[in-house]
Amino acid sequence: MSESILMLLTNIVVAAVILFGGIWLAKRIKKYIAVLMEKREIDALLASFTGNIIYVALVAFVVIAALGQLGIQTTSFIAIIGAAGLAIGLALQSSLSNFAAGVMIIAFRPFKVGDYVEAGGVSGVVEGIQIFSTQMRTGDNKAIIVPNSNITGSNITNYSAKDTRRIDMVFGIGYDDDIKKAKDILMKLLDDDERVLKDPEALVAVSELADSSVNFVVRPWVKAGDFSAVKYDYTEKVKLTFDKEGISIPYPQQDVHLHTVEK
Repeated sequence: MSESILMLLTNIVVAAVILFGGIWLAKRIKKYIAVLMEKREIDALLASFTGNIIYVALVAFVVIAALGQLGIQTTSFIAIIGAAGLAIGLALQSSLSNFAAGVMIIAFRPFKVGDYVEAGGVSGVVEGIQIFSTQMRTGDNKAIIVPNSNITGSNITNYSAKDTRRIDMVFGIGYDDDIKKAKDILMKLLDDDERVLKDPEALVAVSELADSSVNFVVRPWVKAGDFSAVKYDYTEKVKLTFDKEGISIPYPQQDVHLHTVEK
């Protein structure tokens, strides 16, 4: 057997070892990354996607190394792969932007499934967080798919992030009404509602002497889940109680005075 044939066989064996050994090692690395991400409680979708990307990249490197061992010029292959990657990147620029935003959302968790948020110009309950988009449900039960780049590119308000929320309300009474009586009524209605928290303490105070009314700010603290119900119930109770106690709630009006001029 000539020396050139022996060298060729040796290169084939080494290339096969590089190829199959590299693929085996790439699978082990992929599995290790999946276990590591699972321990760190990283989203399963992101973990799977990251593992697949790393696996494909490692396999591509192993194939190029095996071809190089056989004496095949791999420079052209690398150039072709680079050019193809650049072309794909430019074609999928917006998708890659959404992907990067999705990774940030899943990694930093500004909100989770079930939270009520305002993000990307819409408000609703988060129903699903995907790599490229986030699905939300509005109050009237409409499904909205929001690109992740729209979410990370603007402010995010998470109304479910905290256990408690403060309700900010304003009620006006007439200038002829009893301020102390109105304040006592507003405070008593809060005390009678078991959903209103005692700590932090609710605030009832005169905030403004407006054009046609004396305005009170009412700021009770409630559990986040009771926010809307307490606000609606309290507003109704204030109107009914003020009517019963003879306290007026002014509305915008104009008085027109006519003067007669005698010739």
